[in-house]
Amino acid sequence: MRFLIKHRASGMLRLQAAQPRMTVEEADLLDEYARRIPGVQRVTVHERTCAVILYFRGEEDEIIRALAAFSYQKAAEEIDVLSHTGRELNRIYKEKIFFHILGRYVKRLYFPAPLRRVIHTVKALPYVAKALGCLFRGEITVDLLDGIAIGVSVLTGDYETAGSVMFLLKLGDYLDEWTRKKSVDDLARSMSLQVDRVWQRTQDGDVLVSVQDIEEGDLIVVNAGCMIPLDGEIHEGEAMVNQASLTGESVPVEKRAGHLVFAGTVVEEGNAVIRVTHKTGSNRYDRIVNMIEESEKMNSETEQHAAHLADRLVPWCLGGSVFTYLLTRNVPRAVSVLMVDFSCALKLTMPLAVLSAMREAGRNRIMVKGGKYMERLSVADTVVFDKTGTLTRACPTVAEVVPFHGNDADEMLRIAACLEEHFPHSMADAVVRAAREKGLDHEEMHSEVDYIVAHGIVTRIGGDRAIIGSYHFVFEDENVTIAEEDKDRFASLSPAYSQLYLAIGGILSAVILISDPLRPEARDVVRGLKEAGFGKTVMITGDNYKTAQAIAAQVGVDEFLAEVLPEDKAVYIRKEQEAGRIVAMIGDGINDAPALSLADLGIAIGSGAAIAREVADITISAEDLRELVYLKHLSDLLMRRIRQNYRTIMTFNGFLIVLGAMGVLPPATSALLHNGSTVVLSLQSMTRLIKEDDVYEST
Repeated sequence: MRFLIKHRASGMLRLQAAQPRMTVEEADLLDEYARRIPGVQRVTVHERTCAVILYFRGEEDEIIRALAAFSYQKAAEEIDVLSHTGRELNRIYKEKIFFHILGRYVKRLYFPAPLRRVIHTVKALPYVAKALGCLFRGEITVDLLDGIAIGVSVLTGDYETAGSVMFLLKLGDYLDEWTRKKSVDDLARSMSLQVDRVWQRTQDGDVLVSVQDIEEGDLIVVNAGCMIPLDGEIHEGEAMVNQASLTGESVPVEKRAGHLVFAGTVVEEGNAVIRVTHKTGSNRYDRIVNMIEESEKMNSETEQHAAHLADRLVPWCLGGSVFTYLLTRNVPRAVSVLMVDFSCALKLTMPLAVLSAMREAGRNRIMVKGGKYMERLSVADTVVFDKTGTLTRACPTVAEVVPFHGNDADEMLRIAACLEEHFPHSMADAVVRAAREKGLDHEEMHSEVDYIVAHGIVTRIGGDRAIIGSYHFVFEDENVTIAEEDKDRFASLSPAYSQLYLAIGGILSAVILISDPLRPEARDVVRGLKEAGFGKTVMITGDNYKTAQAIAAQVGVDEFLAEVLPEDKAVYIRKEQEAGRIVAMIGDGINDAPALSLADLGIAIGSGAAIAREVADITISAEDLRELVYLKHLSDLLMRRIRQNYRTIMTFNGFLIVLGAMGVLPPATSALLHNGSTVVLSLQSMTRLIKEDDVYEST
């Protein structure tokens, strides 16, 4: 495809596509294609002007050659563009606002006064009807104030004031609706875009593939702790499915062969083979949109307080108008007071500020399920970290396989990988990856496996009971013994590594030493959170005491707990809450789910288990823990903005009411200043809280 270079600078290109017009679908294809070009950091495609702006690192010639090879037909075959990208939504509301403003000035410049009066009178009727409806229902709301103000203006012949009020009210509605839908759209896409792989059942066995490769009618395998990625029907197996994200049910539902299951729900117990009925796409997106719009979680306590305060102030505004008229017998003064109410600004700017902050978090790969959670983060004083996969790297590696009882190291690794490949955990992934790197292919050699959360796996191999898991599970719960000749060797194992124990037939067969290196940013993150206001930092893990002690010293946490079970994590959090602390818990595994659910604020690592993401209030990506510091500062700045909005609204509108009652401001000016300030404050509430070059930016 041909492009004309309109402007170039260091690391930036502005190009013009050689075509007369560009559809929304074509813009989405070009946008997604350009983002995939190596070196490209940011892309903006303007479909109306056919312009493309690219920011990149590397050689400009390589970027240009890649763009020259672009074609819509080829891109459509290779790129799976989402049906919901936000571009069409933006276009719709930009057009609405443009034609609304254009119509306003066309009428003022070209329509004669008598015709404008007729138009304003007709447009006023719906507002008056709403006001009458409020009176009949005995409600005193902002609709009543708007209807009275507009109706009185028309009746007194002040048509221009009525027109200005209706114009600004409609503009405010468009901005409110656009921002809400855009924020919900961004959130829904961030929730539905979790890149997931799935086990597909084929004639050659179970194969791990991208969820995008699954077609209708394919069979997929979903195990305990995993999210169901696609709509389908249970083909075989039984499972207890948590459907809280879609139905709000707190109790898992039993699903058997023939039962329908839905994308976004989580298998808590059991295993199931599912026949897919819908490919990945809009079905899940639409349900998530409905979930977000209907969920009370979207409203923070501050938003609810603003809405309640706005409703309580409406009668005072109405009473102030009546009192002004009784005192002055001056209709314009009374109408001036009526033109100013606190409700519009309070009900509009607070949700916009919260939703815009959530959208800003989403741009940094942080998914916040509701505004109330950002508010909680701003006041939290204790942060509890899981260790494995959170403070340490998400991909531990096998440092060594130490065989016992005369076994071969490679054979033990092969058996361990065969058991661990079915279950989502970072240590299990490390075992499977180590076997793959050594070329240790295997066929299924075991019977049905049982996964015991935070303990290990139990199955049978050749009639012998085989288990793999933690020290507590293997030696204390299962009473595995160590051969006499192996005891000295076992005692000399390095405590610097996490250890996974494999036993067959009740005798220790191998110990897999797992290297779990600390994230390079972990220490800076702990220090940053302390500086941001967290008074207490804690690390809690199921690993042995010596390993935990070494990691805790490196990251600089105030406390650490080792060799704990999932219920122990929850008990610790409950104890801290009873002491009056507001606790944020950060984890990634199935074993963290109880603590994430109990904490005042649960934060999950995006690469972790699906059930952890399900119960958590916030999900961050796995690339960089500095996103936690960024989110903390974003939450603090959001609450600062909300408090500033409160002060501005109450002060400015109170000032307008006084001036209107004194006769200094005529009704039209009061309406213009009130509605104009509301729009300005709303637009300001939609701006970024943290600039791109700010030191807190994690990307």
